[in-house]
Amino acid sequence: MSGEQLQENARLLKLVTAASVATALILITVKLVAWHLTGAASLLASLVDSLMDLAASAINLLAVRYSLKGADRDHRFGHGKAESLAGLAQASFIAGSAVFLAIYTVNRLLNPRDLDNLDAGLGVMIFALALTIALVIFQRRVVRRTGSVAIKADSLHYVTDILASLVTIAALLLAQQGWLRADPLLALGIALYILYSAGKIVHEAIQHLMDRELAEEIKSRIREIALSEERVLGFHDLRTRQSGQTKIIQFHLDLAAHLPLFEAHAICRRIQRRLEATFPGADITIHQDPANLCTPWQTTGHNPSCGHRSGSHG
Repeated sequence: MSGEQLQENARLLKLVTAASVATALILITVKLVAWHLTGAASLLASLVDSLMDLAASAINLLAVRYSLKGADRDHRFGHGKAESLAGLAQASFIAGSAVFLAIYTVNRLLNPRDLDNLDAGLGVMIFALALTIALVIFQRRVVRRTGSVAIKADSLHYVTDILASLVTIAALLLAQQGWLRADPLLALGIALYILYSAGKIVHEAIQHLMDRELAEEIKSRIREIALSEERVLGFHDLRTRQSGQTKIIQFHLDLAAHLPLFEAHAICRRIQRRLEATFPGADITIHQDPANLCTPWQTTGHNPSCGHRSGSHG
């Protein structure tokens, strides 16, 4: 990836986090007014969801900027895991909002009340729905471009907000028809879905923090590129992980023991350049292992000079 592309990705990440915070502020303002006018539990559910979105988006704004810092003396692999930590923080906010909503809506189910100014509430929710959809479309574009875990988690919040808005609109329409318990009942459904979403975010963030291997198709592509050099005799001990925007790739190459160091280095550099072209911004470490021709390999299979290409262990 060129320097210009990396700068463009950084610009997009900063822009989308700022857009997320601005959207949350607008949604909170209009939903607060609508809830004050109507007293609808479903509107309060949507309002609390937006408050959590604001807290999560603010964390994202700081975490993404920190994760984009380059490696330094104390963080030789960069600061990418700040994104996963932000995902965990967001999940805690989301879970807290879900518990609050569940308690509130159960009380409203037991003690239903008439709602006022439902037309105003509907107008606000339609506006909120349109604004949120626009933000999610932008976030999805940025995630496709950058693969950011933090933005993906933030986008999930706003997808939940879209669902919450649709449910709130349905609840207000039903309340207009006299179905008073539909409002808190649907609000409770929103709370349960929010809690489920929090669990998914926690799982993904923990997997990144625990250095889960990259997807098998990525590892297969790495093997293919590493073995594309004719003078490579074998490939083993592949280790991969993701840190923020950076894929970290480490493996061993078996090269003939008699190769001069500068030739072995040139082979590794060619492989590294191909990997960098395939996985832009990756942190790649290749260890060269001297190997004797036609001797048993550390990896499955046999020496290619004896008619077979060695396999690999990832």
